[in-house]
Amino acid sequence: MSREILPVSPGEQADAQAAPARAPSRAELLQGLTDAVRANQRATDTIDDLVAQLLGVNRTDGRCLDILDQHGRVSAGELARESGLTSGAVTAVLDRLERAGYVQRVADPSDRRRVLAELTDRARELGWELFGPLMELAGEVVERYSDQELQLLTEFQRLSREIQERHAELLRARLAPAQDRPG
Repeated sequence: MSREILPVSPGEQADAQAAPARAPSRAELLQGLTDAVRANQRATDTIDDLVAQLLGVNRTDGRCLDILDQHGRVSAGELARESGLTSGAVTAVLDRLERAGYVQRVADPSDRRRVLAELTDRARELGWELFGPLMELAGEVVERYSDQELQLLTEFQRLSREIQERHAELLRARLAPAQDRPG
């Protein structure tokens, strides 16, 4: 859609320059924030989809790789809690990721009976290859913010995650009775 540029008289131009811009209302600010968060979630989903495709894994396996990257060595039980998967599903995920060369199982140094999962060097290298450019771009963005602003952004993200987790519990509660109903 093109817009025709209309001539502006010098008086109208001066009025436009002199008039202060109206500050957005709180409702407009909240809508803008909501829109930005939703757009960011969609962009993150797109990246997650593409990375999973490039690694030849599904989204669930990709999410587990992310958890292992963030937390380092974890037990299958810890991975199940972090991912929201059952212990059986986590075993299947770890089997697939181990076959793909992205995860290795190692004995827990403090309890040799316990097995931990960790990323392989290959997985870390691929992670840097795929996410390195994103991290560089993100680094440029965070340089715009003061330490105090970064603390605020971090707090917002933490509180947003907590809200998402609480809402997920509500949705799980709604889902449970539906699963109990006959077909």
